[in-house]
Amino acid sequence: MNFELKALNLSSAAAAKCDLLLLLVPESFKPQQDPLSALVHSATRHGDWSAASSKQLHLYQPQGVQARRVLLLGVGVGGARDVRAALAGAASVLKAEGVKHAVICLSALEEAADAVRIAVQCAADAAYVYTLTKPKAKAPVLGKVTVSTASKSAVTTGIFEQAVAVSLGQALAKEWGNRPANYATPTLLAKAAKDLAKQPAIQCKVHGPKDVEKLGMGAFLAVAQGSKEPLQFIELSYSGAAKSQAPVVLVGKGITFDTGGISLKPAAGMDEMKFDMCGAASVLGVFRALAELKPAINVVGLIPACENMPDGAAVKPGDVVTSMSGQTIEILNTDAEGRLVLCDALTYAARFKPAAVVDIATLTGACVIALGGVRSGMYANQEALGQALQQAGEKSHDLCWRMPLDEDYSEGLKSNFADMGNVAGRAGGSITAAKFLQRFVGDMPWAHLDIAGTAWKEGAAKGATGRPVPLLVQYLLDVAQQPVAKAPKVPTTAKPARKPTAKAVSAAKAAPLKAKAPQV
Repeated sequence: MNFELKALNLSSAAAAKCDLLLLLVPESFKPQQDPLSALVHSATRHGDWSAASSKQLHLYQPQGVQARRVLLLGVGVGGARDVRAALAGAASVLKAEGVKHAVICLSALEEAADAVRIAVQCAADAAYVYTLTKPKAKAPVLGKVTVSTASKSAVTTGIFEQAVAVSLGQALAKEWGNRPANYATPTLLAKAAKDLAKQPAIQCKVHGPKDVEKLGMGAFLAVAQGSKEPLQFIELSYSGAAKSQAPVVLVGKGITFDTGGISLKPAAGMDEMKFDMCGAASVLGVFRALAELKPAINVVGLIPACENMPDGAAVKPGDVVTSMSGQTIEILNTDAEGRLVLCDALTYAARFKPAAVVDIATLTGACVIALGGVRSGMYANQEALGQALQQAGEKSHDLCWRMPLDEDYSEGLKSNFADMGNVAGRAGGSITAAKFLQRFVGDMPWAHLDIAGTAWKEGAAKGATGRPVPLLVQYLLDVAQQPVAKAPKVPTTAKPARKPTAKAVSAAKAAPLKAKAPQV
């Protein structure tokens, strides 16, 4: 998809040669002396159409307009929500046969900056079609979209470029989220990360099972041990600033398929567990956008990727494992595996002395119950970080909602046989999952995004959404604009307390559980 931004008044838009012209019209619109204004005035005067939100009127080869097809779109007061609703409702028209070049005209809107961002995203959404394992699926012929505003000054510098970069990142995240598990194994996910490293300023390192064992990532290993697919610990880095500048670390949950393990999930809807790696996919998407935008910031992406399968070698409820931090975990439910792979990755993140760590995970069904598919759940151990993510969500229209981290929620994680259990009951399930992760970050500035409700859609529109790529990219761009801060010291609380050696981990696998030597 090729996007371009042009300054066109309504007269110029009417003269633009294209297959489809989408004209967004607010209720406050005042007709001028041009063919498009005449169309709006005539349709309104005769009661055939109004500029109320999501109202549409299709026109074919109207007089005085070069576009073969014209679609009038009402946007009510012209707010972001109305603009999104109008353009989302026009998706089928953008996908129509014969529409190779479309012009989305925002020239009638008083505030165009947000509308430009939304127009690019909606056009990219309409053009995306999954075809990897559906070769007969017809992709739209739409190849070019021109977004027009009344003047160049109507759009803040960089908004359009950011929107295009985010659309590329979201498309990549959607593609990997949508792929069946046999086409998106941990190894294939690692290859996708290596392909990203072909872009300037991006590097990739992949740690295999032996590397992970040497690191002492007992929790991660435990989840993967029931699968024939080898785990992969993917480490991406983007270097856009001085080496002395502390990076932001993004940690994406990469469970490429989640059966629930021995705590087997119900059969109904289990196919959707291919989406359990959408946190990892969003990290790939962010790095794709970074390659386009080249902001002055350093970013590290960590993806613990594996399957959660019920093999004879699978970890069992009641087993105790030792995490990389040295803390022991009683696995009370093998379907609470995401937090187990994330906790080791969070411990690993401390070595980068990060300015902030943000993990992204389709972690809990409880978050879906709490927030549905509108906002992602967001937890933060520092006020400034929480506010920054909340504001980034508002700017990018990729919304999140701040959730509590009261220490009282940790009570249910107590265990008689380990430092903690991996679940704490049904009540406040998303919060207790976040409290579990918090035990592995020490004093690092840390946030957790639970995207279980926002990463994919169900029903007829089933598919990955590419969220929260827009939120994360906006957050990173905001950070890049801030004064450079020195890298913080690694807090002692974030260092491994009693990290096991590789020899000890191997011995623990082969031997019965002994006191203070938990089986991995």
